[in-house]
Amino acid sequence: MSYPFQLKKLPYEYTDLEPCISKSTLEFHHDKHLKAYTDNFNKAIETVTEVHNCSVEDILKNLTLIPENLRQGVINNGGGVFNHNFYFDGLTKEKNKKIPERLKCLLEENFSSVELFIEQLKKAALTYFGSGWAWLVQDKENGKLKIVTTRNQDTPLGENLNPLLNLDVWEHAYYIDYQNRRADYIEAYMNIIDWDVVDSRLK
Repeated sequence: MSYPFQLKKLPYEYTDLEPCISKSTLEFHHDKHLKAYTDNFNKAIETVTEVHNCSVEDILKNLTLIPENLRQGVINNGGGVFNHNFYFDGLTKEKNKKIPERLKCLLEENFSSVELFIEQLKKAALTYFGSGWAWLVQDKENGKLKIVTTRNQDTPLGENLNPLLNLDVWEHAYYIDYQNRRADYIEAYMNIIDWDVVDSRLK
């Protein structure tokens, strides 16, 4: 996908993630919020013709190609596009999907157990102040897995990290369903992770 970027269709129906995430939340989150990021990203790079054949990911990895006066808009909106598509693609209507053996072994190797990994991911998402994301990433140099957080629509792409999974803790991701109960949203999110997709993202 390249410029002009289009709103990517969800890989499931709006009702498929219920009761964990409601149809109303998905409609607002995808059709309104992600649509706005997509439109604003196109506007931000409209005059930067040298990146028009690049993917969102490649643009975010090479921000020096973007004039400084446009760069923050590209980070905010391009990050919004990448982060949201990555998030939506990592969810599934199949509840409590089994973790593939390769990924399971890596989680046990890096976090002692799958249970400890889940605990750490939930803690990172719950304790993050303000709007942002909790991520499972893989270090490109040594292959190790770790949990990081990013603020607003920042991504880990420019830090030599390969993203595997992300958890959206902006209020628009959960407020219709859970109001201020971020912990309940995080707990529900854990039931609809597509572990096959996460495993496929390993390098």
